[in-house]
Amino acid sequence: MNKKFQIIAVLLIFGLVLFTGLTSSSVNVSEGQYGILTILPPLVAILLAFVTRQVIISLFVGVFSGVLLLYNGNLFIAFLRTLDEYIIASLADSWYAAIIIFTLTIGGMIGVVSRMGGTQAIADELSKKARSPVSAQVVAAILGCLVFFDDYANLLIVGPTMRPLSDKHRVSREKLAYIVDSTAAPVAGLAFVSTWIGFEVGLINDVFAGMNMNVNAYEIFVRSIPYAFYNIFGLGLVFVIALSGRDFGPMYKAEIRARRYGKVLADDAKALSGTIDDIKEVKNKKVMNAVIPILTMIMVTLLGLWYNGYLNSEGIDPFTFEGLRVSFGNADSSQVLVWAAIVSSLVAGALAVGQKILTMEETISAWVEGMKGLLEVSTILVLSWSLGSVIGSVDTAGFLIQVVTDAIPFSLLPLLIFVLSCTVAFSTGSSWGTMAIMVPLAVPLAASYVATDVTSSPMVIASLSAILSGSIFGDHCSPISDTTILSSMSAGSDHLHHVLTQVPYALTGAVLSVIGYLLIGFAGLNPVIALVVGFALMIGFVRVKGRIVESDGFENLSELEMKI
Repeated sequence: MNKKFQIIAVLLIFGLVLFTGLTSSSVNVSEGQYGILTILPPLVAILLAFVTRQVIISLFVGVFSGVLLLYNGNLFIAFLRTLDEYIIASLADSWYAAIIIFTLTIGGMIGVVSRMGGTQAIADELSKKARSPVSAQVVAAILGCLVFFDDYANLLIVGPTMRPLSDKHRVSREKLAYIVDSTAAPVAGLAFVSTWIGFEVGLINDVFAGMNMNVNAYEIFVRSIPYAFYNIFGLGLVFVIALSGRDFGPMYKAEIRARRYGKVLADDAKALSGTIDDIKEVKNKKVMNAVIPILTMIMVTLLGLWYNGYLNSEGIDPFTFEGLRVSFGNADSSQVLVWAAIVSSLVAGALAVGQKILTMEETISAWVEGMKGLLEVSTILVLSWSLGSVIGSVDTAGFLIQVVTDAIPFSLLPLLIFVLSCTVAFSTGSSWGTMAIMVPLAVPLAASYVATDVTSSPMVIASLSAILSGSIFGDHCSPISDTTILSSMSAGSDHLHHVLTQVPYALTGAVLSVIGYLLIGFAGLNPVIALVVGFALMIGFVRVKGRIVESDGFENLSELEMKI
């Protein structure tokens, strides 16, 4: 992007922030009626991030612009409250603090495993099965599906594990980040047992209880899965793209760059985590030095979720399927993930010292160095949570809902609810926050169209699923989403490059979802038929729009086109 244009754009955005502050002085703050100004915090953050490519500064300015609204344009007070009431408060939140500790600790564990040569060993072993870029992508996607129980655990296991293999086969970091991101929340949102279950089932139970209906919330959730079009299409597109060897949009350009020049990162990329290129060579690299810590993390997470959820539940038998479901649903995953990260770090350290690969001092040094690589990510996460808090304070979601939900025809209800959920989640960067806002509003709205037997109405179930699925799409695309940020970190990709290359694929899944909800609303089709139609359109679209990376384009790519 031209530097002169960048400067002008930045000045305009900062002018917009100041305008926000000046305008807010005339707003009735006690009633919180900010009108269209409520969209400025996420809008400023997103625009500034794309113009400057400085995510941290952009997020901070986004938070500051929202606090200006809340404090009537007082620049001095808004700056102080940005620091203490939002940034410090976000880090003080027990859930967020646990995620930061988990992220840093996992970085330390990966640092030790890499220093032992474990990640390279597992990449060498996987390369026996994955002998091409296509198979490397398929292996990454399958591994992402296997780690189904938590999206954060998925993000921080799959990316570092597959990065050496994808680099070896010249798969771009943008593509790896896309695969990691697309097999995290979409998979966790479909799983029968995951850390998402308790939250989603709880929302379902509460909304029907509010309508004086006693329901089996878990059964309703299971029935909503076939209508979760974005989760299913988004995940399916990963495998269609990988198996076909075709790409389109900015991702095609990234893949050509990686295949022809071996540049898995663009020349102007700023990777959110370090590479393992500087790790000293270790003789007799062993797969178990990577597998054992990773399996330890997975097992501790699974057992920890079961145990923690059991402690948080009353009167259940944890050894039955129902007890297992309730335990997973009631578990505090943030606590459990910290347990798993620390235990797996200890196991990695014990392997390094016990085999005399590293001394105790070298092990601790490798662990600390691994954590250092994630300090920037942790800063971005804190700022993204702070922005989410500000967005909640100015009620951005409420404004968007009020604008969109006037006079909705019943046949369009699932579609419009999906679009609105996508918009709110993209603007706020939070899928769970969007679900918490939308479920109590949209499900009773859908039920009001049905005279009897609300829970058996396909339109009510489709509307519920449209919220859950649309929330994941918006979170999937949003550059201020924590899972999008962690995907970039996990794959070692430039964050904005990950967003730019992933958006066309995510939009493809969203368009197919729109078609699915139209078929449900207007034609009353069974969701299975809608899925078959969607997958047929997906395969046809990829075949027509996508280009085979291995066989064309190299001769047309100049050195000047090496940037995203």
